[in-house]
Amino acid sequence: MITYYTDGSCEPNPGQGGYAVIKDMQVCVLGGEPSGALTTNIRMEGFAIIAALKDANGAGCEIFSDSEFWIKVITIWSIPWEKNGWKKKGGEIKNLDIVQEVVPLYKKSKAKLTWVRGHNNDPGNEMADQWANEARKQHGGK
Repeated sequence: MITYYTDGSCEPNPGQGGYAVIKDMQVCVLGGEPSGALTTNIRMEGFAIIAALKDANGAGCEIFSDSEFWIKVITIWSIPWEKNGWKKKGGEIKNLDIVQEVVPLYKKSKAKLTWVRGHNNDPGNEMADQWANEARKQHGGK
């Protein structure tokens, strides 16, 4: 089974951002906001998970992320949103473009999403954080 660590970075937030995917403790994907626009840390975290799912291409994998938000969006909150035509009680779904891209990828995958506490000396998470910061710099951030 493939092991991924993902992370996103944005400074300032919102600002220039980047994300990283670490695959079996090797840098796999570095990226940024596709439009090139200013972005947020949350968006970068979501794009990192998308990139890991695309890289796995249906193979069994575990994706470690320090974004509890995205894990809950993908595994819990998106289920009623999708049933309700991508609407939720209380207002708009933020980052709906990412939600609508990641949910079908996850459904078709054999991925397990696992939350890991950020900045807690987990080698894979620390590596993903380091490379997400490098990706941010490559995309014009500080």
